[in-house]
Amino acid sequence: MSVFGRESILQSIQDTGKVWDMIIIGGGATGLGTAVDGASRGLSVLLLEQADFAKGTSSRATKLVHGGVRYLAQGDIGLVREALHERGLLLKNAPHLVKNESFIIPNYSWFDGVFYTIGLTIYDLLAGKLGFGRAKHISKKEIIQRLPGIEDKGLHGGVVYHDGQFDDSRLAINLAQTALEQGASVLNYVAVTGLIKDDTGKIAGVKAVDAETGTSYNLKAKTVINATGVFVDDVLKMDVPDKKPLVKPSQGVHLVLNREFMSGEDAIMIPKTEDGRVLFVVPWHNKLLVGTTDTPINSHSLEPVALDTEIEFILRTAAKYLKKVPTRKDVLSVFAGLRPLAAPQDESSKTKEISRSHKLIVSPSGLVTITGGKWTTYRKMSEDTVNKAIEVGKLPKKPCITASLPVHGSKPNPDRSSHWYVYGADISKVLALANEHADWANRVHPDDEYTKGEVIWAIRNEMARTVEDILARRTRVLFLNARLAITMAPEVARLMAGELGKDAQWQTEQVAAFNKVATNYILA
Repeated sequence: MSVFGRESILQSIQDTGKVWDMIIIGGGATGLGTAVDGASRGLSVLLLEQADFAKGTSSRATKLVHGGVRYLAQGDIGLVREALHERGLLLKNAPHLVKNESFIIPNYSWFDGVFYTIGLTIYDLLAGKLGFGRAKHISKKEIIQRLPGIEDKGLHGGVVYHDGQFDDSRLAINLAQTALEQGASVLNYVAVTGLIKDDTGKIAGVKAVDAETGTSYNLKAKTVINATGVFVDDVLKMDVPDKKPLVKPSQGVHLVLNREFMSGEDAIMIPKTEDGRVLFVVPWHNKLLVGTTDTPINSHSLEPVALDTEIEFILRTAAKYLKKVPTRKDVLSVFAGLRPLAAPQDESSKTKEISRSHKLIVSPSGLVTITGGKWTTYRKMSEDTVNKAIEVGKLPKKPCITASLPVHGSKPNPDRSSHWYVYGADISKVLALANEHADWANRVHPDDEYTKGEVIWAIRNEMARTVEDILARRTRVLFLNARLAITMAPEVARLMAGELGKDAQWQTEQVAAFNKVATNYILA
């Protein structure tokens, strides 16, 4: 039975007498990283995610592994240095998903060129031995050559620097696989509904429900970790019902365009926009990703929706830098994500000024909560969280080994000329599925490169349970071309039904559920 099979993982939680060292609530970047860290130290670890891995914030990033040029401008040297160090480790441990990307800051005044060259030289120096390459000033002529489609009117030159780029939900899935290989049990579609406490009021486990079967579980643990991102307050309220909110969600929106707007391999970083944020135009999976925004939101959900004001802001800003002006009809997909920022004490605080550094909190009941941070620093956040859990739960002390632990699929120098590279060391196994069924070598849809075999692979080895899991997070079709994803949904449902033993009604329900989600990714 496969270590990645849901049935075998469910068996691990059947023993009512078992006491886990750690139960982690939340299957995003931090939760999954914590599961890898804890299990690799020999602890018994169970991770429960109410939806799919990386369903929320962790699949909706700007796809950057970076130190944060903006944080350097704010003077947060410690955060930048830490993030640059983690950036280097990520490139070493997951080279199939993380790559060195060159970013160009186009300068439309002489002073900006000097300013950003100096600033980014400091940025590079902070990376030390894990640097990605030195920043340098480049001429107007070189920028026009490297960025076909850039607005050259008034252009003086620019600065090129290096940072990382990655596929966020693919890394999340690989982390789930790494955790399983290290001995953890990780389950999606199992929601924690309450906390279990002992006679002294200390947390001793969780109550959970399997969303697929309705089966309820009472699961015992020495420590419980709340790693639920924008949902951390929901879990804190399970502990203390009148708990004051810890996080204030901020929404970030991204638009996806065809490469015709900018065909080069370099990304653009726009350091100053009308709302004070930076804006990126980044090549990603043969498309262009443009974003992001920073909009305070008063509520959170698994499917946040982009506001018209955010969409217009991105289009308006991009139009200043691209010769071919993008319009709403050019947008292939729009997606929104929520950042779990620390709730400001002063309500006048702007979200872009709230620190992105992470926070670890231990409640009087012993609940360990980790919040804040960003994808780049997930490993360090996880290390800090496990260290704290060991202290709180009086667990066996062992050193963290994740700084040098390869992520599942790790393969150096991948060939990025086709979409297969995201599977890393698993490529041959994915391709071999065509030997089992010849049709699986064929594409799901003629206008897309993903094959039917990849759907089967995602079910058998990547814990995909729904059409959305496949089209949004195992493949990235929903994020790259939402209308195309809708046309692919029926065939994906058919393939899944055959593999999972589901009937025609299940297929119909899956397609309807996916279409409901996908409409939020389309601009009318």
